[in-house]
Amino acid sequence: MTSDPRIPRSENEAIAPSAPGKAELRQQLLAVRRAFDADTRARWDQAIGRQVVAWWRETRPATLGVYWPLRGEPDLAAAYAQLAALGAQLLLPVVVARDAPLEFADWRIGEAMVKDGMGVAVPADLRVQPYPAALLVPCLGFNARGCRLGYGGGFYDRTLAREPRPVTVGIAYSASQVAFEAGGYDVALDRIVTETTPASIGFPPARE
Repeated sequence: MTSDPRIPRSENEAIAPSAPGKAELRQQLLAVRRAFDADTRARWDQAIGRQVVAWWRETRPATLGVYWPLRGEPDLAAAYAQLAALGAQLLLPVVVARDAPLEFADWRIGEAMVKDGMGVAVPADLRVQPYPAALLVPCLGFNARGCRLGYGGGFYDRTLAREPRPVTVGIAYSASQVAFEAGGYDVALDRIVTETTPASIGFPPARE
């Protein structure tokens, strides 16, 4: 998915202050991700997308929260198109307030888009839906326990603290795995998919 140039990324998306060490780690991970060449990134995105489609075919959650790629996150546009063709109901996250959990809006590929409060693309016709049964979560970094390192804004932390919690599939490049201590608010994701995830590994069933 290529970000629409008419939908610029907001400066408010800057990495938020955090405990010593994590800010530097975030900057390092962003630099690593920016260094990937386009051809390699495209191959990896296809590999990740295949795993996501395989997981959806097996679990078929009622609704699936996806994401609009920012800052070099894996671009799963081809997988989203395939999922939509298979009948998946896709939802995009919407920032409603800086200190609030994310909300989710029904998304039909190709429809008109505008910016939310953080400068991220959302449908112009905002059709807010109940929380998705399953959620793709972009990861700036992740550790061996499956805990995610994000940009520091806490949006996904607040979202996953709500009940019922969706099945979570972290999306990242394998180079994003790093060692860091999880905080008390960090919740391990159900699964993390990278370009090296073996196709033979089974996926947990989606919780309804």
